[in-house]
Amino acid sequence: MLSTKQVARAIFQNTLATIDIPATIERKLALDHSRLLLPCATMDLRDISRFVLIAIGKAAHSMVSGLTALFPAHLRFEGIVVAPTTSSVAHPALRYFKGGHPIPNEDSVRAAHAILQLLRSCDSKTLVFFLLSGGGSALSELPLEASLTLQDVQAVHRALVTCGAPIDAMNTVRRHLSAVKGGRLALAAGDAQKVTLAVTDVPVGKEAALASGPTLPDPTTVADVQRIFQEYDLSRHCPASLQTWLDAGLMPESPKPGHPAFANAHFELLLGMEDLFHAAHHAAEAHGYLSFCDNSTDDYPVERAAADLLAQLEKWQLENPEQRVAVIADGEVSSPVTGKGIGGRNSAFILACVEKIAGRKITVLSAGTDGIDGNSHAAGAVADGDTLDRAISAGLNPRDAFRDSDAYSFFAKLEDAIVTGPTGNNLRDLRILLSQ
Repeated sequence: MLSTKQVARAIFQNTLATIDIPATIERKLALDHSRLLLPCATMDLRDISRFVLIAIGKAAHSMVSGLTALFPAHLRFEGIVVAPTTSSVAHPALRYFKGGHPIPNEDSVRAAHAILQLLRSCDSKTLVFFLLSGGGSALSELPLEASLTLQDVQAVHRALVTCGAPIDAMNTVRRHLSAVKGGRLALAAGDAQKVTLAVTDVPVGKEAALASGPTLPDPTTVADVQRIFQEYDLSRHCPASLQTWLDAGLMPESPKPGHPAFANAHFELLLGMEDLFHAAHHAAEAHGYLSFCDNSTDDYPVERAAADLLAQLEKWQLENPEQRVAVIADGEVSSPVTGKGIGGRNSAFILACVEKIAGRKITVLSAGTDGIDGNSHAAGAVADGDTLDRAISAGLNPRDAFRDSDAYSFFAKLEDAIVTGPTGNNLRDLRILLSQ
């Protein structure tokens, strides 16, 4: 008989198996002679003479595989793929870059230059597919302000991911600093026909946050950037030249709704929050748990999210006393880096739960569907009511680990870290809370 920690791991693995990207593309898109059938539109391809593919994100390789399989083998794509990992099967007509994540690297900048050069060569007889998934904000990057170096850009990204700002605020800043975000790739492609296919790690209605919205109108403004810099004291951690540029009013506004660049563009969500919830809900019920899905804790500070979801689990159990119950949550919690340890927001969330569930028949799992949690090589962690006692016996203190941002090391020593390797997907973080 499986332990509840093993059940939680099985639910997570079964969920990952369900959200298969190539299978989703095959199910949602179709090619009917000269017509491309999208979920919300039909495109006539008779006047298209050139096919360009731009894939950016943690799921880039899976998305390329699924899209190219849809078209005849003789059709020649040209394009660029930017991912944090190398492809096991490289498409011969595509150029590949291994961008940095969560901090841009030299390939991130080279990829951005190459993407802009390719897009600026497109015309009205070109169809550009943008394949976007999580992580794109760092994987492809080029500052609008020419005086900013790669080291400057890295400093900005590092400041954003460690300052405690919610993801919306981070993306607002990124969109305004970058030549390849906030609708500027759509702008660069000019009169080309544009189709964006997205595997999104952002909430419904906030699609412009995915990869910082390179093909969508930007709903935020320069004034928002100025407010965020002040609220999170970003100037203290960013290059002085950036603050000077901002103070001088030289930062240009990003393309807004109604701009001609978006007139011939389509955006299709392939996989999103509902798909993740659907898969996890069915996986939990297959193991006999009455499940409740929640995304209200998105962007919550990690300790508040832990307290809130555990309260929801207790309430759900009280309402269903004769059954095993589960609360399934998605989204990203806010976990500022306060130490020099190893870990990320998922293992930090579990660490915040350890003392709260001690001695109780509760199991909690949190993991990234991309298989990566912060600066660790794990996806996240799992804990139950016995974890605190086991930790004390091993000489581990959850409060010390939390303070040192060293959640991965804590759980790795207890063999409760979840290691999947990069999954080729990115549908946000998944939290599974079980009670029985």
